[in-house]
Amino acid sequence: MYAVLASGGKQYKVSEGDVICVEKLNAEVDSTVELNDVLIVNKDGELVVGRPVVEGAKVVAKVLQQGKARKVTVFKYKAKKHYRKKQGHRQPFTKLQIESIEA
Repeated sequence: MYAVLASGGKQYKVSEGDVICVEKLNAEVDSTVELNDVLIVNKDGELVVGRPVVEGAKVVAKVLQQGKARKVTVFKYKAKKHYRKKQGHRQPFTKLQIESIEA
């Protein structure tokens, strides 16, 4: 059994027991969250496609970690104009473990 869910503008294909990193969610570590934006559910070979979401379907996940990704360096410059700008960015994320898929 697997599901395709949407979170933070991205789509993830998940099964029970999977560990995924999604855009930051407002939840405490070791708490459970319900993700209701389920786009596709495959249960026992039967594929259910939502329009746009599957009614009554949800994915229950446990929050394992809140963190920041590795630093990305942003460097801007203009040739021959002595313009240099260096910045760094660390994107926050939430690590989830999928506990159950309910359809």
